Amino acid sequence: ACLYGKCIRMVILQIRNVQYQYHDGTYALRGVSLDIQRGEFLAILGPNGSGKTTLLKHLNGLLKPMKGEILLEQKSFKQYSSREIFQKVGIVFQDPNDQLFAPSVWEDVAFGPLNLGLSKDEIAYRVDDALSLVGMNACANKTVDALSFGQKKRICIAGVLAMKPEILVLDEPTCGLDPVGVTSLMTLLKELNGKHGITIIMATNTVDLVPVYMNRLAIMYHGNILKAGTPEQVFSNIEEIRHACLELPQIAQLMQLLRDEDHLPMDRLPLTVGEARKFLISRQYDNHSGPAIGMKYSC
Repeated sequence: ACLYGKCIRMVILQIRNVQYQYHDGTYALRGVSLDIQRGEFLAILGPNGSGKTTLLKHLNGLLKPMKGEILLEQKSFKQYSSREIFQKVGIVFQDPNDQLFAPSVWEDVAFGPLNLGLSKDEIAYRVDDALSLVGMNACANKTVDALSFGQKKRICIAGVLAMKPEILVLDEPTCGLDPVGVTSLMTLLKELNGKHGITIIMATNTVDLVPVYMNRLAIMYHGNILKAGTPEQVFSNIEEIRHACLELPQIAQLMQLLRDEDHLPMDRLPLTVGEARKFLISRQYDNHSGPAIGMKYSC
C-alpha cells in the first residue's frame, strides 16, 4: 500500500510466541515471535539445531504450535483449512528427493493443481508457466531420475509455484549445489521475489548469501529469534553474531581486520564485494586530501 507517495509494506505473516516440543522432550521453538512483510526476501539464519526447519514447517501448517499462534493476513491459521494454507504458503524441502515422486517432471508439477480440481487447460497453463519461471520447460517430459540435483531443486520450486502461492518457504535450498548452481538458484529466487512479487522466506546457515540477496534477516539460536533487521543492522553487532555460533560474511571479516588491526577508519563494515570496492576506491581518491572518515557509500 502507498500513503502520501510513500510505499508501506504490509505484514502478511505474524508469528506470535510459538512454542514446539518434540516427542523426545526436545524444545525446538521457545516462544518465537516475528512479523514477515508482504513482498520481502527474508533469511532465517542460524546454526544447525537452532530451530529453523521446525519454524518453517509451522509456516504452512505441517506442524502446529503447542503454544502461541500464526496469523496469515491477520487471520489465525485455525480459521483456514489445510488446503487454503497449502495454496497460500508453499514449502520447498532441503532434499528434493523428499518432495519429488511422480514418474515425469510434468506430472510432478501438475500434482498440486490436479488436486485443486482445476480444468485440464488451467492445469496445463499452470505447469507450463511454472516450468518457464524456473527455466525448465525443456525438461517437461523427462523422468525425474534423469535430472541433476540442481534441476530437481528447480522442479520442486516449480511444483510449488504451480499452486500460485503468495509465500514461498525454502529450507536450505542451496545445500548440495556447486558455486555456479548456488548463484543460479539465488538469482532465480531474487527474480521471483522482485519481478513476481512472491514473499520469500529462506532458511540458511550460509552467511555470505544474506547481504547479497536478502533485504532482511532473523537470527535463530536455541529455538528463538535472537535478532531481526536489515543485514546492516544485524551484522553490526559482532559479539551477538558470535554468540549465535555464526560468523560475519567473509568480506565483512576482511574489512573488520582492516579496521581493527590496520586502523583503517570506517563508519560501518561493508558486507558485500560491491560495498567494499566502493569504500576502498573512495579511500584511494580521498588519500589526496586526508582520511575519508564519515564517507557515505552504498551497495
